Amino acid sequence: MLAEAGLWGCICYHGLVGDIVIISDDAGQFRVGNHALCWVHCERLLQKPMPAKAKEARSVALVRDLVWRFYKALKIWKQKPSPQAIPAFRRRFDQIFSLRTGYDALDALLVRLHRRKDELLRVLERPEIPLNTNASENDLRSFVTKRKISGGTMSRDGRVARDTMLGLMKTCQKLGLSFYHYLGDRLGIAGRVISPLASIVAAKV
Repeated sequence: MLAEAGLWGCICYHGLVGDIVIISDDAGQFRVGNHALCWVHCERLLQKPMPAKAKEARSVALVRDLVWRFYKALKIWKQKPSPQAIPAFRRRFDQIFSLRTGYDALDALLVRLHRRKDELLRVLERPEIPLNTNASENDLRSFVTKRKISGGTMSRDGRVARDTMLGLMKTCQKLGLSFYHYLGDRLGIAGRVISPLASIVAAKV
């Protein structure tokens, strides 16, 4: 967590990201800055209770259904944000997460999630942000796959080299550039001339 704190402090000091919103699965090291919570991970928490009675199972199913309906409504609202609808969303959130079902494990979880209302509803202030961390998790999937296949790296330098190359590849993909052309240009191979990625990213912001 110290490494992430140092990195975030450096980013803020140099003003590199402006008023960005950090969306996370609630891992402590990412709870920084203007923070929002991932709705998919929120719903996953509702899958964890292990009801022993039919009534408890029905309560879990009901709450999960209400949460998914609310999530879908937020997705629709994001396509055409309306400030007039925001108070209704906040009231509806309170109605869902203030429910008391009599199933202690579920009710405790609802109380816990209700305390995170501001972070779960950050999208009402910033409609441009996603409701989940799916995109960032997809970006990391190749790292995880590589680690599972190779068993990891042998040294810190190896890890840095792997992460750097995979990071460059992902950045090229997002910018619609050929990673092979990019490497060729950096290695002095005749072909396409590609500007520094930082300048291309800055031009798109």
